[in-house]
Amino acid sequence: MIAKEARQALALQRFAEANPQLLEEIRELGAHEQAQQIQWAFEDAAQEQGVEPWELALQLIAQSPEELQVMRLEVHREVAEALGMSWEEYCQFNEIDSD
Repeated sequence: MIAKEARQALALQRFAEANPQLLEEIRELGAHEQAQQIQWAFEDAAQEQGVEPWELALQLIAQSPEELQVMRLEVHREVAEALGMSWEEYCQFNEIDSD
């Protein structure tokens, strides 16, 4: 499984590689501006798909449906912890099957 720290960067790389027309449109920009345009396009793509950017990132980097599910639950556990909710309460509130 890919380290948490590297997930977003890898997802953006894969997104950019899957969108050569975007890369063509921004090729004249500086590196910072290119990265910004890729990030915005990525966020727009997530919105168009009706998912959060973190979910799209996981979809792009997961190597199997099982790995995707493990990473999703990992993110949800972190959110529950940050909110100070028990895992069971969080799952019930968000209609998540944790099994």
